[in-house]
Amino acid sequence: MTRPPPDEFAWIAALRPLTRGDPRALDLRDDAAVIPARPGFDLVISKDAMVEGVHFLVGEAPDIIARRLLRTALSDLAAKAAEPFGYFLMTAWPGDRDQAWRDDFKQGLARDGEGFGVALLGGDTVSTPGPFTVSATVLGWTPRGRAVLRSGARAGDLIVVCGAIGDGALGLRAARGEIVDPGGVLANRYRLPEPLISLGQALLDHAHAAADVSDGLIADAGHIADASGLGLSIQLDQLPLSTGGRAWLSAQRDQAAASLALATGGDDYALVCAVTPADASALIAAVEAQGILAAIIGTFDATSGVRVSHAGAPIPVEQPGWRHF
Repeated sequence: MTRPPPDEFAWIAALRPLTRGDPRALDLRDDAAVIPARPGFDLVISKDAMVEGVHFLVGEAPDIIARRLLRTALSDLAAKAAEPFGYFLMTAWPGDRDQAWRDDFKQGLARDGEGFGVALLGGDTVSTPGPFTVSATVLGWTPRGRAVLRSGARAGDLIVVCGAIGDGALGLRAARGEIVDPGGVLANRYRLPEPLISLGQALLDHAHAAADVSDGLIADAGHIADASGLGLSIQLDQLPLSTGGRAWLSAQRDQAAASLALATGGDDYALVCAVTPADASALIAAVEAQGILAAIIGTFDATSGVRVSHAGAPIPVEQPGWRHF
């Protein structure tokens, strides 16, 4: 027999260990957190939301949902070269989630909260007649005035990608059982992406601008170009691909179309950066020293628009990435 879920206040009490003793959380006994200023640093804040059936599969394990939430949210801080320290949690619970389900969700938060060194600082809990919906607001510190923004790219900068492209889109297909996935490697990369927080110092040292690849590489590189008042050119045959991604691509008849699918699929949580030609090799070396793929895939320039090619041939792009509307 399943145990009924706790009421709102019992749920909040159950979450108290996730504060990891951080005094800023006020033991979750207040309606707010108090975050003292940190001299010499800027506070970076980002928010991510996930809806069942849109951002994760219906029937997904609750601990995986919790971990995916934190990881995708933390990826936004990684792109700013921010050091994360805490998060606020919002959960909108449908009536069919029992105590065991919620306990597993909490354990997922606990595991990655400890793994990434982030404490639960507060949030909100509500009920919903719709699908399970959850949101995390993450907080981190960057040295004052040095956050790596989308708007910092300059004409002539190279486009450097840190991390594999295409694993998110392929992983979703693998999780649905649509493609062969030996060992479940691709599906796991979709379910549990790795936020590249460890690259913070490399970005501070070498990058003019950066964005995480959540909507799709072409779309997110385009966000940098738009924010910086630039255009860009991308060579799809230069994408950094994982072993699984290369295996899938090699089996496709139309390499250009398949490469475009990988570059527009999203959910990779790699980082796309604007870097001077003089700094590109140093950034790539720093990234590869951590066992992370990196590659130069194009340039930012003063000519507006997005130009995409494969092996020198122009490729039309109708949809550069994921859009909700």
